[in-house]
Amino acid sequence: MTELPGAGAGADGPPAAADRPPLAALLEAVLMVAERPAGVAELATGLGASAREIERLLPELAEGYVRDGRGFRLRHIGTGWRFYTADECAPWVEGFVLAGQSARLSQAALETLAVVAYQQPVSRGRIAAVRGVSADGVIRTLTARRLVEEIGHDPETGAILYGTTDYFLERMGLRGLDELPPLAPLLPGLDDLDDIVAS
Repeated sequence: MTELPGAGAGADGPPAAADRPPLAALLEAVLMVAERPAGVAELATGLGASAREIERLLPELAEGYVRDGRGFRLRHIGTGWRFYTADECAPWVEGFVLAGQSARLSQAALETLAVVAYQQPVSRGRIAAVRGVSADGVIRTLTARRLVEEIGHDPETGAILYGTTDYFLERMGLRGLDELPPLAPLLPGLDDLDDIVAS
C-alpha cells in the first residue's frame, strides 16, 4: 500500500527529524496560524528548538519581510511575535475583508435572524412555520454572512438546528444572548406562539 506524503505526521507525532523543514520555515508556518502573539519560549517549546535560535531568527525574518517589500510584517508586540498587514497595504486589505459585509440584510433575512436569535436552537421547519415561507435561501445567506451556524440536530426528527454566532453578538454589540431585548412588548401574544406554530 502506497503511503501518502505526510501520512506519518498525524496522531503518531511530528515527522522524523530528517524530514524537518528549516526552523525559519517552521516559525513562519506556526506564526501564520497563531491567533495571538506567540512568545519565544512558547515557540521554542512547540518547535523543539532552543530559545536562542528563535530569538536570532525572529528579527532576521522581520527585517527580511521589510527588505523584500512583502505585504505583511512580523512584529514583536507585548510579550510575543505575530504577523500583521503592512501599513501601506492596509486600505486594500480592509476593502477586501469588508467587501459585501456592509450590504444590508433583506427584510426576510432580518426576520429569519430574529427568529433564530430568539428561538434557538431552531430548525428550518420551525423558522418556516413562524414566518409562513421557506427559510432555505435565507438561512444560506445568514450562514454565509457568519451570523447563523449549525449547532446540532433535533433528537426526535434529526433536523439540523441553527443558532446565532459569536460574530452575530459582536455585530449586535452584545456580550451574550441574555442581553437581547425582551420580545413581549414588541410582539403581544408571544406566549401563544407555540400553539400557533403547532396548529
